[in-house]
Formats: sequence, C-alpha cells, structure tokens
Amino acid sequence: MNFKKATLVTALIISQVAAAMPASAEAVSSSQVQPQAAAEVQSLTSTSPVTLETTGTTSTTGSSSSIEGTKQVPAVNSSNQPSQNVVAPSSSQAAPKDQTSGSPATTTTPADGQGNQGGSTPADGTSTPDSGSSTPGGSSQPPAGGTLTIPDPASSPATLAPAATSNGQLILYMDSSRMEQDGRVYTATHPMTVKKGVSYVGIRSLVDRVGYQIAYDGKTKETIITYAGNELRFKTGSSLYRVNGVSKTMRGASYQDKNVFMVPLTAITQALNIPYTVSGKKVIVQLSTKPVATFSVQSGEIVAGQTVLNFVTKSYSPKGLQIVNEQWVGRPDQDTFQSAGTYPITYSVQDSSGQWSAPFTLNIKVVNPNLPPVAQFVTDKTDYKMGELVTVTDQSTDDEGAITDRKWTNKQLAYFTPGPQTISLTVTDKHGATNTIEKTINITSETLYTEDQFYKLFTPVGQNFQINGAGVLNYDKIPFTYTTEPYTLFRDSGPESVTSEGILYQDTIVGLTRFMIHHRNRLGEKAKVYLVAKNMDSQSAKIDYLSYGTAGPNQHPELTGRLSVQRYFENYQTGSKQKTVNLAPGESRVIFEDLSATALSQEDVISLFGDLYSDSQVQYTVMIVKANNDPIKALTTLPALDPKESIIRGTFADSTRVFEYGELVGKTNMRLNLTDNTADPFQTGTDGIMGTPATNSGNYGVLYKIILHRVAPNTLITFNPRGGLYMGAAMVNGNVVSFSHSGSVNVPNQTSVLYRTKDYEENVEIWITPSAGSNMPFTLLFMPMPPAKQQ
Repeated sequence: MNFKKATLVTALIISQVAAAMPASAEAVSSSQVQPQAAAEVQSLTSTSPVTLETTGTTSTTGSSSSIEGTKQVPAVNSSNQPSQNVVAPSSSQAAPKDQTSGSPATTTTPADGQGNQGGSTPADGTSTPDSGSSTPGGSSQPPAGGTLTIPDPASSPATLAPAATSNGQLILYMDSSRMEQDGRVYTATHPMTVKKGVSYVGIRSLVDRVGYQIAYDGKTKETIITYAGNELRFKTGSSLYRVNGVSKTMRGASYQDKNVFMVPLTAITQALNIPYTVSGKKVIVQLSTKPVATFSVQSGEIVAGQTVLNFVTKSYSPKGLQIVNEQWVGRPDQDTFQSAGTYPITYSVQDSSGQWSAPFTLNIKVVNPNLPPVAQFVTDKTDYKMGELVTVTDQSTDDEGAITDRKWTNKQLAYFTPGPQTISLTVTDKHGATNTIEKTINITSETLYTEDQFYKLFTPVGQNFQINGAGVLNYDKIPFTYTTEPYTLFRDSGPESVTSEGILYQDTIVGLTRFMIHHRNRLGEKAKVYLVAKNMDSQSAKIDYLSYGTAGPNQHPELTGRLSVQRYFENYQTGSKQKTVNLAPGESRVIFEDLSATALSQEDVISLFGDLYSDSQVQYTVMIVKANNDPIKALTTLPALDPKESIIRGTFADSTRVFEYGELVGKTNMRLNLTDNTADPFQTGTDGIMGTPATNSGNYGVLYKIILHRVAPNTLITFNPRGGLYMGAAMVNGNVVSFSHSGSVNVPNQTSVLYRTKDYEENVEIWITPSAGSNMPFTLLFMPMPPAKQQ
C-alpha cells in the first residue's frame, strides 16, 4: 500500500511541474510550435494586412472564478497547450552541463528588511552583497506525510514538485546556489555570480525553475531557450545573443564554469519582458501563474454581411493546467457582422484550478461591401473644328477614393477628320471592380490648325509628336564649339552584362570626379554592385558628394539610365544628396551607398550618374560580388574583369562641355547636333586597369551645358533622337523634363517637347547628358511656332 501511495504521489508531482513566465510583448513565430502570448502583458497588439485593424489588449484587473456580463460559447480551437518538457541536448551534442538539484522544504524565507547593507549595485540592476555577507539559510524539512525524494533533474528536469499554492515568484540569492519557488528551496549547480558588476546565473538551473525549453545547436554552437513562441540563442564567450533572430548586446559575455553555462540574468529578463526586483541579497523574479487567453482572426478585409470570421484561439496555462472554460464578449451571431464599424471582441479562459485569465480584446474593423467606381468625364464643348484642342476633364469617383487604373479609348488632343468621334473611359478600383462611360463629340469640316501646326503649339512638355525625320537634315546647323570644366569622368559600363564576381573598373583620381556606372547581373544568383573609395595619401582625405542619382534594380537598361540622370538633376536642385565623407590614410569605404542598397536578381540592371570632389588621391573601385559577401574584404582578392564588349570603360578628362551662343536662335528651323563624333568629337582617355587607350563612344557621362542668350519669341525647342531608342532627361531653365522614344523603327521621326519661349526673346539654358542604355547621337531642334488662333 505504501508503495502504491508513493507511486501515486510521484505521478502527481510529475504531472504538475511549476513553470511560468510572460512572453515577450513582441512575440514572433519560430520553427517550433509554441503559444504566442502570455499572461500579465499590459498591452498586446495584433496586426493584420490591409484592412483588418485589430488591437489586442490583455486586461490585468484581477482574476476571479467567474466573469460577469459575458456569454459562454463552445471552445474554438483551444487546445494549443504548451509543452512543459525541457528539450535537452542529446548525448552526442557538446551542450554545457547545468542542472538544478534540490529538495522541497518547509522553510521560512529570511527577512530582507535590512536592505542592501553596504553592498554595491552592479550595472545590470542587481545588488552585490558585502564581502562578509553570508548566504541566507533555512532548515530543510520533508513535506508532511513522510519523506519524498525528488528525481535527479539531470534525467528529468521537469519533475520538481510545485508548492500547493503559488505567488508566482522565483527568488535568487547573490553569491549563493539557493533558489526559492512557491515555498520550496532548490539548489542550483552554480551560485549566482557577480562579475564586473554583472549578475550571472546558470542558464539550465533558471529554465528548470520557470518551465522554459532548452536545447543545443551543435552546428552553430548555440544554447537555445524557447518559450511561448520566443527564441533566445546564446554562444559561449560572446556578449551578443539573438532574440527571435535579432542580435542584441548583453552587459557581459557568457561563459562556462565547471561545465555550467552562465549568462547575465538581465539578458533573459529584458528579452522576455520579465519584471524583477532587488531586495538586499535577494533577486525576486515575478513569474505569471494565470492562464493566458489570446485569439486571432483571418487577415484581409472584413466585409459587413459577407465575411465569416475564423476564430483561432491560442490559450494555455503557464502551470500546465487544463483549460476547462472560455467566455466571449462581443462575438457576433454566426461569426458575421451585419454593419460596418469597429467592434471589440473579448476572450477569457479558465484553468482547472478555477483561475481566470486576463481578458484579451481584439478590435475588428468591418467595412461596407465594395461599390464599383463611377466613370465620368466631360468635354469643354460638343462640336470642334479639325485641329482644335479638345479639353477633357476626368470626373470619375470611387466611394473609397481608390481608383487604381484609367483606360481611355480614342482620347486625343485634336481630331483631323470630320464626323463623330466617340471617347470612352474605363476606371478600375483596388478591388478590381470596373465601370465604363463613353461620349460622342462632333468634328466639323472646318480646319483650325493643320497637324504640324497643332502639335507644335499644344503637345505637352515631355511628350512626343511626329515630324519628318529626313527633313531635319535640311535645318540650319548651329555651329558647336565648347569650353570644358575639369570633371574627370570615371565611366564604367563594360562589361555591361557581368557573369562572374570581380573588379569592373578601378582608377585613382583627385578633384572633381563624375561617375557613370551601368551593369546587368548575370551571375546566376543575387549580387550587388559597390563603389569603394580608398585614400591613397598619407593624410586624411575629404570627399564631398555634389549630386548623384541611382536607378534599379530593373530589367530595362534604358529605363534605369533615364531615371539615374533624372534623379541626378532633381538632387542637384534640392541638394538632398550632398554630404562629406572623411577617409583616414589607407582607409577604404563604400560610397554612393544607394548603388548597393538592394541586391540585383538575375538580369537586373543598376545605373548611377553622379559627381563628387576629393581633396586627395582616392582610388575608386567598382566591383560586383554575391549579395552576402563583404566588399571591403573582397577588394584585395577579386580579379579585374575584362571589358569583353564594345561598350567600354575608361577615365576621361574635362567631361563637362559648355556651349555658349549669343546669336539669335529660332527664327527659322535650326538644329544643334551632339554626340555625333563630328562637330562633337568623342572623348579619348585611358583604361585605368589595363593602361590602354580608351574612346568614349557616344560621350556617355559627358554633361552638356547649352547656354543660349537669344532665343526668339514663340520658339519650340525639342529633342530628336537620331540613333534609335532613347529614354532620357534634361534640365531646362531649372526644370527637369523626362522623355521617352521607344520602338525599333520610326524613332528619328519623333521629337519630344523640352521648352517653348513666350512672346518675347529669352535666355535658355539646357543641361543634358547621354543616358546609359540609350542610342546616340541626338540633336536639339529649334522651330518657330505658328501664330495662335481664336478657337
């Protein structure tokens, strides 16, 4: 009979292991299935994508055996009980040995009213006792009913019996192996130790007492603590540890002493948001004992009268007790809300001891069913002459203001054939709902402007119209002569497509420097392009960023080329990219950081156009490395890549060309040819890696400053591509204009509007540079506009 009693008592002890700890307020999921919330959390927020605005709140206003004013519904997915078993390292893993031993005792906790009598306070907030202090003691007494032997925690660390009642406290003593929990005394395998003002505890002894799981990762040589969806990883000898994948710094490095793995106490308490207090020689850790109630609903929009809520509960007891009851407040009938609004839903659970959790509340945002958008537009009149401007005003609406697409059919600035013209508009909202409207206008047989006249007058700036490309050759040439500004061009676009890691281009430059970088990733995996600056002088070097623009990753080289130039001009105006970088002698550093901010996937292109100034000799290196590789470490080992292609690289002097012209422009059709290697010769320079001559075909990277002192009244200035596809940007009188000429044929018959002078003579200044990924040459056209007529 005694044997039977002992067996039953032992089984009861094993099934009721005391383990409790609040989860971090920033709980995240890990590779192990764990609960995602904990009791005693003051405010817990659950967020969902798009329109589900849910705020989860756990109330801490007491707990009783019942909750008034609630309705009880059957449990919904409420199993999810956390395992109380500790995951110990296998015998084949070199895990630190650290086990708690001890026996329960009916003992009186020593008084601590004397406070910290002369002790010092370490950096982590715990008190250091006097050198003459002794460890509090107590006479151990077996529990009533006879002698009880606690199994060895090394083989069964979760079998220490809890007290009959719990106040949720774990008490540790400085410089002592003594631990108290629920009126019982336990002995850690290593005293709580203070080193350099930091209090350390044996990690295994602590987790045994609070019910966490512990494991050892032999590959990374990390000791892992998991609890309620949180994961902490520690490594011997390191002051860094990871909390849910995020690296954090401890107050001291972890270490091993006699096969016991020691970590700063505050590393665990801070990571998991565990409150504790210090009283004299005691450190009192406040653990949770109440059950925890949380739930979630599906992400996405909750629509009134349509969406059926899917409630997923994640409730558990830190003490390992069974959840026997649950109650809901605000949960709708049939789990569907019938009208829009924000609705709080509160959930509570009760464990088998009769204790209720703090209520947990989510605020559910419910929206009305989507209404399709309303397509609407008006024209300024119903009858138009041929060649008369048709003004169309879009008046489409959406109940959420969420029109995402507008598709026009037969909408033109003007029409040049008589008869009815039907214009239609289809609008789409963010939900995919569409609506279409069409209207018909009448074109009379009377002509206001011819097509050539109309488009010269009314084509918007940055847009194109058709011209006779062959006829451009008959325009009068403006004689092109230029002076230069001392910008040294570092052009790096060869090889344009890169198939292996390496140095793409490298040279040493001092003073004003311009960069044009343009590459496509064909390594077969993600990669990054870096620009590294190294101070080659024996004194500190200063680098001033003047302006730069980057574009990409994108698989369209002509688009990244245009955007990099456009952003260069925009940043030049705002000064948003200006800054100073100082380099110590011999120091290397990544510059123009936007270039390498995002990894390139296969076939992605990156482009940069930018200026800087250095007061010392600086070696600039452009390299491509696999996305995870350190560019500074790789700098000394990477090979220099062969350009391989006709697209070249090189260093070129005097890369700003200034054309200043004082004669009248625009009274007749005129043209200014650029990048043609005739009036505007290509630059010559040197390949800084190979030491061979280089020619800058197309003058990519050269900045042209066109200063025209006399442009006739009512003159149209346009950009005409002569070499094929071109996407670019220019700055005209301080305004940035971007334009695009696509297609493989007919491109020379297109021209894009840059500027129109008013009815008086003007000064016009145009800054333009050939865009990477586009074709040269190009020409600027100056054409008189026809007189305006009354409509």
